[in-house]
Amino acid sequence: MTDLNVEYSHGLSANGLPAHEIQAMAERLAGVRSAIAAAAQAAGRDPKTVTLIGVSKFFPAAAAITAVQLGLQDLGENRVQEMLAKQDILDPLGLKPNWHLIGTLQKNKVKYIIGRTALVHSVDSPDLLQEIARRSAAAGLMTDVLLQVNTAREASKHGFDPDTLLQDALQYQQVPGIRLRGLMTMAPLFEDAELTRPVFARTQDLFRQLAAELPEAEAFNVLSMGMSHDFVQAIACGATHVRIGTAIFGQRTIVADAQG
Repeated sequence: MTDLNVEYSHGLSANGLPAHEIQAMAERLAGVRSAIAAAAQAAGRDPKTVTLIGVSKFFPAAAAITAVQLGLQDLGENRVQEMLAKQDILDPLGLKPNWHLIGTLQKNKVKYIIGRTALVHSVDSPDLLQEIARRSAAAGLMTDVLLQVNTAREASKHGFDPDTLLQDALQYQQVPGIRLRGLMTMAPLFEDAELTRPVFARTQDLFRQLAAELPEAEAFNVLSMGMSHDFVQAIACGATHVRIGTAIFGQRTIVADAQG
């Protein structure tokens, strides 16, 4: 992978985690699936309409291997180099989950991810969108993307302005090389998760408005919202994809930007 090689200090193994850690992850994953089902049913939705993305950032490839072996079909990573390193370990084992890039993507890293993601959640500017389109078209590929919208208007968060989102999205929805699939947002980290509802509800409104304007609205069907602490509220507000890390993989030993 040229200059994107990553060295892990966790003692990677193609055999997954020790038995007791596998059991603990299996129990956590079952608990998350149960909570997702309950949240969907409480919202009058079919649990099958919610895709669970396990956010394996900063965990060793062994944890990702175990998660896939436990039936998790979608994995999310924040960093390009970590995603590619794990892919290079899992692919030869015949483990091919859907890889979601959920963290901030720099334009100079776009060339590495073309053809290697199921979905890019974190397209936060027109410039980045254009670079993905350019690289994808040059490779003869179509890259599925979400527009990250800063619904909460947090200065620390990236994303499209909710006030101009509709105009921006309509301008770029037919650009060759990309397929606009939906929206992504992050709510502030409130102690009381119920306080996230206005952010999620506003994003759902934007999602519906935009879907009504798009000529190919059937492809615009992904609303990525909710993490370990607020996925119940996100599902109540229409989330189709939830990004859950800690509740599945356990506590991280590295503090990172919040995306899962």
